[in-house]
Amino acid sequence: MNTVTPAIGLTIEERGEILGIADGIAWISGLPSAQRGELLDLEDGSYALADQLDEKLIGAILLHPSRSIAAGTGVRRSGRRLTIPGGDTLLGRVVDPLGRPLDGLPAPQRTTPFPLEAPSPSITARTVVSRPLYSGNTIIDTLLPIGRGQRQLIIGDDGTGKSALALDAVIHQIGQNVRCVYVLIGQRRAAAAEVIDLLTQSGALAHTTVVVAEASALPGIQYLAPFAGCALAEGWMRAGHDVLIVFDDLGQHAQAYRELSLLLRRPPGREAYPGDIFYLHSRLLERATALAPEHGGGSLTALPIVPTQLGELAAYIPTNLISITDGQIYLSRPLFAAGILPAIDIGRSVSRIGGKAQDRPIAREAGRLRLDYLQFLELEMFIRFGTRLEPGMAERVARGHLLRELFRQGRLEPRPITYQMAWLIALNQGWLDGLDANALVPLLAQLARHTASAPILTAPREQWIAAVSGWLGRS
Repeated sequence: MNTVTPAIGLTIEERGEILGIADGIAWISGLPSAQRGELLDLEDGSYALADQLDEKLIGAILLHPSRSIAAGTGVRRSGRRLTIPGGDTLLGRVVDPLGRPLDGLPAPQRTTPFPLEAPSPSITARTVVSRPLYSGNTIIDTLLPIGRGQRQLIIGDDGTGKSALALDAVIHQIGQNVRCVYVLIGQRRAAAAEVIDLLTQSGALAHTTVVVAEASALPGIQYLAPFAGCALAEGWMRAGHDVLIVFDDLGQHAQAYRELSLLLRRPPGREAYPGDIFYLHSRLLERATALAPEHGGGSLTALPIVPTQLGELAAYIPTNLISITDGQIYLSRPLFAAGILPAIDIGRSVSRIGGKAQDRPIAREAGRLRLDYLQFLELEMFIRFGTRLEPGMAERVARGHLLRELFRQGRLEPRPITYQMAWLIALNQGWLDGLDANALVPLLAQLARHTASAPILTAPREQWIAAVSGWLGRS
């Protein structure tokens, strides 16, 4: 009787081992075919991310560090890329950059994996930014409009209200069919908890996913945080949704990447940042865009935040981000100290493409406001020296003081666009002229109470004039 021995399949596999571990970085020998960004499986069941490929060693970021990992631990290639679970089940959740829940709830089910590193949409897949994304802030929505698909930088010294502006924008998207991702990078646990509480109390967490890499996290995890948030947002964009993402903040992200690069023995450059720091942020923010209808028609609007030191805009990271984004909202410490809130310096702020997306009625009514206000700021300097003004100049100064009061807005008090239209109509009709702050506040509150029953934004101007006139009791 003849027996047939089945053929035994042979598998050739590369294996390496850890030579040393320090500060969340593992140095691995072997694996000559490993690629940058590839996941490496460790013997204890955890994994690491290959990030530095030297001639004989691989520098890998430990993603699940444990006490069982030590020198001599075996390592194998996986052939996989790092992904994060995404989808609608992530709405209302707080997760870390690896998709693990931080809110004490079970892991989300029915998720779709999205790669953290993905190419930005091609030029042919994009379309022009033509639809507005209103932030709820009076100055931004009238003078510095943001379009869906725009990248608008929020910049200023610490403690000037940058995060409050971003939170206003997220809260204002309630009922606007815009999904939000809020990425907290290198923040203290108390600060992160405060953001989550504010979103929960306002009801905005229902349409938001919060990605947290707190200050105590390893630099590798902080480095991955904005890419994880962008992957979640990009998944919704490609599904045809409008998405707003906030990176709070990319200054901390740059510091984490600098620390990570120094641990990986990359040569430092300007201010000890690695030479690819510009490419790091540009490839991240280039993923924010508006897609053409044939590619889903979704949009991803980015609000990156970066701090300055003593208002120095010419520092390395701020100038990098200013050149990458489509405009900046600059918050001034002198304005903040003077109690002019929000402390937006209109002269240093700009929105390069948002004006094309602004609704025409708002653009028409707010057409001269920026010029009038900037002229007032120049004239105000002369007033301090007791300069006598001609009647025409005095009228401009009075209008400037009126605009300053109209622009005042409390923290976390987003205003609907119909409110902006209402006070613009009242201003241009001359119904607010000569009013001081004490008389203006109750009048604006009266307008705010009626905005729920306001005409649609594109209604004829005569209809808006009639409505505002009735609200103010002028009819």
